Amino acid sequence: MKKIFTLFIALATVGFASAQTMDEANSKLPSIDLKTLDGETVNTSTFSNDGNPIVVSFWATWCAPCKKELSTIHELYPDWQDETGVKLIAISIDNTRSSSRVKPYVDTEGWEYECFLDENSDFFRAMNGVTPPLTFLMDGEGNIVYTHNGYSSGDEDELYEKILELVEE
Repeated sequence: MKKIFTLFIALATVGFASAQTMDEANSKLPSIDLKTLDGETVNTSTFSNDGNPIVVSFWATWCAPCKKELSTIHELYPDWQDETGVKLIAISIDNTRSSSRVKPYVDTEGWEYECFLDENSDFFRAMNGVTPPLTFLMDGEGNIVYTHNGYSSGDEDELYEKILELVEE
């Protein structure tokens, strides 16, 4: 029993240290090469939005909550853009076997987000992603100011409130 307790404490300490490291190490996006849906290479260091907020959302075609989140935001996105100037960048973590489904899915849904492929999940891992959906909000200077993992109906409202706070500052 004592060994189990000691192991639990050790694992909890490692998890806490990882969470702190993530917050400190990822105050800005790491520089990682991604592919556009047309196969062009783009580096994450080039993500910008003329000083306006950026939402980076990791998703996958096999992730029902991911698709629900991005489809829900899609309905609101034109108003969000008009009111705040926000840009949403959707990063698919589908691997090389399933990434061929991404572009047809995006086209069918009519998403007007910038969409990229992270087929090896390099960017996702660099952001300490474990499970999608994983969403980051960056201010106009590229600083990560909000992170959310998972999706439940209504989470998009909380995200929008955070975007409004940034714009009002």
